[in-house]
Order: sequence, then structure tokens, then C-alpha cells
Amino acid sequence: MRVLIAPDSYKGTLTSVEVAQALSEGWRRARPSDQIRLAPLADGGEGTLVAIEAAGGWQRRQTTARDPLGRPIRAPWLVRDDSATAVVEMAAASGLSRVATEERDAERATSAGTGDLLRAALDAGIRDVVLGIGGSATTDGAAGLLAALGARVAHDLASVDLADLDPRLAELRLRVACDVSNPLLGPHGAAAVYGPQKGASPWDVPHLDGRLARLADALERATGRAERETPGAGAAGGVGFGLLCLADLLGSLELRPGIELVMEAAGFDTALAEADVVLTGEGRIDAQTAFGKTALGVARRAQAAGVPCIAIGGSVTPEGAEALAAVGARAVGASEPPLSLPEAIAAGAAPLVACGERLARGA
Repeated sequence: MRVLIAPDSYKGTLTSVEVAQALSEGWRRARPSDQIRLAPLADGGEGTLVAIEAAGGWQRRQTTARDPLGRPIRAPWLVRDDSATAVVEMAAASGLSRVATEERDAERATSAGTGDLLRAALDAGIRDVVLGIGGSATTDGAAGLLAALGARVAHDLASVDLADLDPRLAELRLRVACDVSNPLLGPHGAAAVYGPQKGASPWDVPHLDGRLARLADALERATGRAERETPGAGAAGGVGFGLLCLADLLGSLELRPGIELVMEAAGFDTALAEADVVLTGEGRIDAQTAFGKTALGVARRAQAAGVPCIAIGGSVTPEGAEALAAVGARAVGASEPPLSLPEAIAAGAAPLVACGERLARGA
């Protein structure tokens, strides 16, 4: 059999690469002569670079960029072997994982480091960039990112001048991995929904929302675009909004589900066309799986290609199993019986190795 193993990470436990390797190890114990191809995936957040790099055909580069608190760091990004396309992960420079829990500061955190990485790609002559914006620490509406690319943004966010914006942006094809549909402002906006996990207190949220409203007024005046209600405007603390406002100044702009962009960059469809069965999975297969998480994205592609799909979850709820069954995939738990989250973290990769072996013996 030709087996394609294409999971997401088990967040807080194992990377997508580690999950794929564990399932492969178990499968080989039972069926050592099968052909196994690993295609670890991600959704545009932390782990996107690792997943795409693992597919092969990419080179890793390092650039000095600013972290969410403005400190210089070395941040990675990817360049395809033909030097035509780059992948930038916002989490690599402006991510929540870049700051300690006690350092989280939703007002101070800047997206400037992501702008530094985009500028590095432009400096390298690249005009096709995939940008994953998940896992950010910021709520600045892309003010830092824009400033890093030449815009002049007032400290209070009340004015924006784009006269000196990097002219190379007019040649840039920017594909943004965006998995949320939140507007910029209000009870479902960037500050209210995501600010608390970035360090905002209940008292900070209205203040942050007000700052984003001032920036929205200024950026909409500067660009002539009204994007604050556009689905995805609230992504990454308003980075979605800032980029949407630049649409007329870029060569092209797309906001698309992260799993779709990652599968494209990793050559997933080519690998799927050669597979007899595909294994996918994520830490928790639940009601949220129905809203475009990795397992569902893989299952849909597999169904379209006529390839059986099995999704392995650290835990599986009836709602998650039902969502996958609707597109022809089978959901199974990684452990028998299921483990609690602390138990799963302590067990590491061992349950996935055992699960891979079980599945292979039943193949």
C-alpha cells in the first residue's frame, strides 16, 4: 500500500512532524513493506514553516526582526528552491510564543517583526508570499507591520501616511492564511475575542477597541477602502484589516483558509494522487473540526480524490466524528481507552505509534 500521513500538530504536545513520524513508525511495525510518505500540515499558525519545510523543496532563511515587544531576534522564513515563492509565519516574529506569559501586553505588542520578514522577502527579489497570521501576540491592526514597510503611523493611531510605502508591494502577490471570520471591532472583534489571551484585562478591551477604531478611520481615509466589517478583518489582532486595506496597493491579495494554502505549498495534492490511503489528525476532533480545521480539509481532498481517509484525534467527540463522516472519513482516537490531556502530554508519541500499528493491522 501507498500511505500518505498528513496530520496537524497536537498543540501543546507534539508538532505535526512528530505526529507524522509516530504514526509512520507504528504503521511500519505491522506493514514494513508499504510505501509511506509524510506530509505534515498546519493551519497557518505556529508550525506552518516546519510543516511546509518537511515536504521538501524549500530552504530556511533567518532574518533579524523585532519580537512583539520590539526586541531584536532571529526569525525564520522559507524560500522555495526556485526562489519564486516565500512563506512567512507571523508567529515566528510576532507570535504569542515569543513572549513569556508575564510579558504579554496586548496594547504594546507590535506586528513590526512580521513587516520585517515581508521586507526581507522583497529584498530577496521574491514577489509571491504566503503569509500565515495565526498565533499572534498583537492587537495593533497591522500598524507595526505597515510601519516596517514604510508607512508613517501616528503613535495614537489617529493618522496614517502611505506616501513612502515600499513601492515593491505593487508587484507582490500576497496569499494570507486566515481561519477566522471576525470583524475588526465590537463584541466579536479582535480586541474582545482575542485580546484576553494576549494579556488584555476586561478593562483593557474597550481601550484596545477604541485604538483599533481610530486606526480604522485613519487607514480607511488613506486607502479609500472600508474593510472593518469584512470577514477576517479581526484576524491576528487586526492584521487582516490592515492587509485588506492595502488590497489596491498590492499586486494581488487573497485571504484563504490556512489549511488550503499550506496544502498547496506542501504539494499535498500531488502526494494524495499517489496514495491508497491517507491518515490525518489533530489534537482534538470536535465540533470545531466542522469549521475548516486540518482534518476536515484533508478529508475533503481525499473524498474528492477517491482515497480512503482516517483521522486520528487525541480525543474525538461525536460531533467531530460526525463532521468527518459527512465527507467520507473515519475518526478514531489515538488511545484506547482515551487519555486525559495531562496523561496524553506525559505519554508523548507512544499512543500514536501504537495507533499507527493498530490501523496498519486492520488495513
